Amino acid sequence: MKVVCLISGGIDSPVAAYMMAMRGAETILLHMDNRPYSDDTGIEKVQDLRDRLELVTGRTIRLFVAPHGRNQEIIAGACRKGFQCVLCKRTMLRTASIFGRRNGADAVVTGDSLGQVASQTVQNIRAETLDLEMPVLRPLIGLDKIEIENIAKRIGTFDISTRTPSACTIVPKRPVTMARLDSVFDELKRIDHDEMTAYAAERAEEIIRRR
Repeated sequence: MKVVCLISGGIDSPVAAYMMAMRGAETILLHMDNRPYSDDTGIEKVQDLRDRLELVTGRTIRLFVAPHGRNQEIIAGACRKGFQCVLCKRTMLRTASIFGRRNGADAVVTGDSLGQVASQTVQNIRAETLDLEMPVLRPLIGLDKIEIENIAKRIGTFDISTRTPSACTIVPKRPVTMARLDSVFDELKRIDHDEMTAYAAERAEEIIRRR
């Protein structure tokens, strides 16, 4: 099995990638570059996380970075503010699905833990993944934050993930947490989602290992 794992600089997604690699999956990491809505530390952190995951799993893991700031800006300019997070997540998943198909992947992997943030409620997960052509695996879905942090500490990713927190500056004050499908589809009519996700997937670039 070959999977594309969405990886941020946070705690959860590296643990999800680790769990899939230890199950024998060939794992490709895909980082969505959120600049200018986050700082420049994200790229360095995901490189360090990749290095650590390779060490702890004993596997070669490729890392790609795709532009996401442009899509965030399009969503913010055209859609209702409360839908920013759910549309952002839907855009990332669709980008990962397109990228995955082009690279022979069987599934997309995320670090979702049920209800932990706005994009991870049952209702929003449904809205984010409906009509997605590739299955989404969520190895952390039933774990709480403490359980995930304990795994991260055991495998050595926790200190990397927490050393320089980088908040997303485009997150709305009141994100929708129970998105209705009809409302999400109404928002999608305001943007060219196919163009946005194809644009990001086509521009994903591999980050070569540092010497």
